Amino acid sequence: MNIDNLSMQIILYAGNAKNALHEALQQARIGDFSHTQNRLEEASKELLQAHKIQTRFIQEEAKENLGGLSILLVHAQDHLMTVMSEKELIEEMIHLYGNQHRLERRVEEWIRAGKD
Repeated sequence: MNIDNLSMQIILYAGNAKNALHEALQQARIGDFSHTQNRLEEASKELLQAHKIQTRFIQEEAKENLGGLSILLVHAQDHLMTVMSEKELIEEMIHLYGNQHRLERRVEEWIRAGKD
């Protein structure tokens, strides 16, 4: 098992997840919720892949003592944990954007109803 290769895979999957999360947030910000859930699901799948690689490495390390941690692996794990935290925050922000857009629509409808 090549530690650097596994580290790069973790970074790749976590980076893909981060991109999907930020795309979902951008869509929610403008009120386009049609693809937001798909992007969140894609991010979850990417994070799961990264987490599986991390878990596999930890299990192998426990069995074989693979020679310590590389700087790249530490970076990969940091990247993964950061994106996992971002995911939780972005999901909450998307929920808040949804509430905001629903309220804006209700206010617009109320204003229109008052003009008639």
